Amino acid sequence: MSTENEGTAVPPAPSAPPVPVDAPAAPAPQGPYGQDAQGQAAHGEGASGAAGHPGGSSSAPDPSWPPPPPPATPSYGDGGAGSSYGDGGAGYGAGGWGSSYQQPAPKPGRGRGGLVVAILAAALLAGGLGGGLGYTLAKNNDESSGSTTVSASTSGGDVKRDPGTVAGVAAKALPSTVTIEAESNSGEGGTGTGFVFDKQGHIVTNNHVVAGAVDGGKLTATFPSGKKYDAEVVGHAQGYDVAVIKLKDAPSDLKPLTLGDSDKVAVGDATIAIGAPFGLSDTVTTGIISAKNRPVASSDGSGSQASYMSALQTDASINPGNSGGPLLDAQGNVIGINSAIQSTGNGGFGTGQSGSIGLGFAIPINQAEYVAQELIKTGKPVYAKIGASVSLDDNSSGAQITDQGAGGAAPVEPGGPAAKAGLKPGDVITKLDDRVIDSGPTLIGEIWTHKPGDKVTITYERGGKQQTVDVTLGSRTGDS
Repeated sequence: MSTENEGTAVPPAPSAPPVPVDAPAAPAPQGPYGQDAQGQAAHGEGASGAAGHPGGSSSAPDPSWPPPPPPATPSYGDGGAGSSYGDGGAGYGAGGWGSSYQQPAPKPGRGRGGLVVAILAAALLAGGLGGGLGYTLAKNNDESSGSTTVSASTSGGDVKRDPGTVAGVAAKALPSTVTIEAESNSGEGGTGTGFVFDKQGHIVTNNHVVAGAVDGGKLTATFPSGKKYDAEVVGHAQGYDVAVIKLKDAPSDLKPLTLGDSDKVAVGDATIAIGAPFGLSDTVTTGIISAKNRPVASSDGSGSQASYMSALQTDASINPGNSGGPLLDAQGNVIGINSAIQSTGNGGFGTGQSGSIGLGFAIPINQAEYVAQELIKTGKPVYAKIGASVSLDDNSSGAQITDQGAGGAAPVEPGGPAAKAGLKPGDVITKLDDRVIDSGPTLIGEIWTHKPGDKVTITYERGGKQQTVDVTLGSRTGDS
């Protein structure tokens, strides 16, 4: 971060007035630092105001590189807004800030130059002597009991961070988040995030964070204080992408994060994400809720079964390593579990090694809480279902019930919820309650926001005609 120069100390005036000399012409006024050829503040790399000072205000130049006074008419090169200071010509042309400055020579006089030099030398000597005496006197006074030295305050006063500020929320939530390191039997591993769910030591995270350590791997959780605990997987739900781990020898002073109500979240609400992006533990980023009920099918890239969610979308910076961390509202309540990002590498949703582009997705906490409670009770996930196979192809017209089920099974499960409601192969489901269904993954994600036994209204098309039917959702245990 650049800081402004404090300026150079001015030497004390000589005891006798100097003999006047002809002063050199003053240089023309210079333009503001850090402006490009169009007069706009340069931030380098095209960074926004958030990277420096809010609002795009330009910072003062780095004091380690003070520019010399400009010539009478500074000349600017072709540097644009993305140019950085000190590019060696990339930002400014000849005669600009990097050019040397020649002091105009004084006009010939009658021996005045020597007198001026002598007076300046005396002034510098007096300045140095005065500084030395001042230090000595101050030191001696400090060592005596009657010191009169006035010292500048080392602080502008205590900084108060109210509970509603980002700093206040982060200070309260960070002690209840952990960085998770999972290692498989083959030695492969990765880093993710989790948060304290209860006082018994249960930590909620993503399935894809701990999947490698499920079958006899190694799992650790490290708190911001540096305390590290071994942990074990209590249960994991691949379809929901939710997992619960438990700390071994959990401390007695755990403070679970408060869970919010993701159904009441509104677009534009402030968000705070905590995680370990690329292994950088205890990182806090902020943003807003960009959208709700966003259908997302994500994969960890291992070729395993995809996860489906009706996600909260946020522009808070989320990167690999944020997975499993809490997405908080402005009051510090957990409203989601950060799970996936839009990848520019493959054009789809995933958790691969790609950077944030402001499109992050979180599992709504209302759904994740239910899943976590089931995993703690039974160790296995329970999914709501309609008992029909639907096409997973992108189809803006809806979710079509296939003519053949997975693995040769019937497309409509005999005696299942869909069969009881009269749904048949070829029917295209277009709405579930008031949610528009544009594809099979969207339907799955919406069904999984409900619990088994919930009654929903399905709108579907058959033979060009639209029909509606009530369906009581069934249940399926496990990921198979």
